[in-house]
Amino acid sequence: MTFADLGLSEKVLQAVSDAGYTEPTPIQEKAIPHVLARRDVLGIAQTGTGKTAAFTLPMLTMLENGRARARMPRTLILEPTRELAAQVQENFERYGVNQKLSVALLIGGVSFGDQDMKITRGVDVLIATPGRLLDHFERGKLLLTGVELLVIDEADRMLDMGFIPDIERIVKLTPFTRQTLFFSATMPPEIQRLSDAFLSNPVQVEVSKPASAAKTITQRLVATRSEAKDKRAVLRDLINNAVDLDNGIIFCNRKRDIAVLHRSLQRHGFNAVALHGDMDQRSRMIALDAFRKGEAKLLVASDVAARGLDIPAVSHVFNYDTPHHAEDYVHRIGRTGRAGRSGAAFTLVAPGEEKSLSAIEKLIGGGVEWLEGDLAALKSGSGEDFGAKSRGGKPSRAEDADAVGDDGAGKKRRSRGRKRTGGAEPVAQPEETSRKADEPKADPAPKPASRKQAARPVEDEPTAREGRRRGRDRSRDRDEASALDAPGFGDHVPAFLLRPVPVKRKK
Repeated sequence: MTFADLGLSEKVLQAVSDAGYTEPTPIQEKAIPHVLARRDVLGIAQTGTGKTAAFTLPMLTMLENGRARARMPRTLILEPTRELAAQVQENFERYGVNQKLSVALLIGGVSFGDQDMKITRGVDVLIATPGRLLDHFERGKLLLTGVELLVIDEADRMLDMGFIPDIERIVKLTPFTRQTLFFSATMPPEIQRLSDAFLSNPVQVEVSKPASAAKTITQRLVATRSEAKDKRAVLRDLINNAVDLDNGIIFCNRKRDIAVLHRSLQRHGFNAVALHGDMDQRSRMIALDAFRKGEAKLLVASDVAARGLDIPAVSHVFNYDTPHHAEDYVHRIGRTGRAGRSGAAFTLVAPGEEKSLSAIEKLIGGGVEWLEGDLAALKSGSGEDFGAKSRGGKPSRAEDADAVGDDGAGKKRRSRGRKRTGGAEPVAQPEETSRKADEPKADPAPKPASRKQAARPVEDEPTAREGRRRGRDRSRDRDEASALDAPGFGDHVPAFLLRPVPVKRKK
């Protein structure tokens, strides 16, 4: 079957042909006719199968007739992340090149003024994230009563990110006569209940088993210890020994681990960029563009890059952390092996993550092969540094610097430790007692006014013996001084107050 058999318009067919596509994917082949027939559609397909074009192409055909009104978009597409929304806009620009349709993108990180100007002129296609869309609505800049077609893309990701209350509110603002499309890679029970509430007599289009991975992806598990330094060493070995590594995405569960791992990879000579939700929009787009264009070989990212991003030529995926949710594993490894290409996915598994691994294998319907020994073999080994042990020697100077320089606090603590251990060794108490007996007795010093004054003498220069004792008992003196502190100066008079002040007398 070709695109011409699906009922698309001539302008859309010409744009698809110019883009180099001749045959539709299974999800496109089954979903496009129902969308053109104005039916509600519930589409389930694994990532990389062309779900975006499955609703973009029929929408362009349906929007050829009619004109948009000010502040009232004709169609609305909801995306969970800014990157996905920007990607859908690129699809409309690519396939709608022969049509004069206005497209507006409402995402965070961009000024409200430019977005308001586009909405005021009237838009045929409005692509938005839920939060920014509601911001414009509450400002009185947007009306949703003219929406004819509503698309909720990556519905399961909307559930994970907590957008479901916003989605329910947005759906109530649209006409009940609208056409609604649901597209997702997984279909948990919560999404099924929402689809029953939002869709009217939908056609379910399922072209693959829910939450299944592409057969072109080679999956492997790698046993590692829980320590961050060991995991980074194992990851570097995987990258260096990977076969046919063109580029790769490294997924982390926590944003702070992304920053640490990104700096570590750059320190070891890897060309890497970072991407996570706390970055501003400009930095996120710069990082994605550098990775797409091949300027950066590695992308260290959170799950913000796991859903729907269309980067066809990703050869490898590395899960630095085992995903907490089994569905995230399917989306992560789905960034490789797209459009029939082969890919490889490696997941680092540390002790204590057996439960998450079991949930993943249960979801995908089979076990994943270990690369070199499982966790049982790892636990039976010695307690040596795993990264150094795998290479048969001590950690290199770069690895030692990596461990010290992960954050400012760790580096500072290490430097203070070296300073303490590099000084003179503390003198044992028996030797100090014998030395006191041999030394001549000094003149008795005047009795200090308080214990605090004795701990911090200001009158005389301390001798070498007293200096050593002070260095040895510094922590004890601090504790005693803090216990004796009182409001004001107490019994202690600072030295600068005892200094004589010359007074000039008038002649």
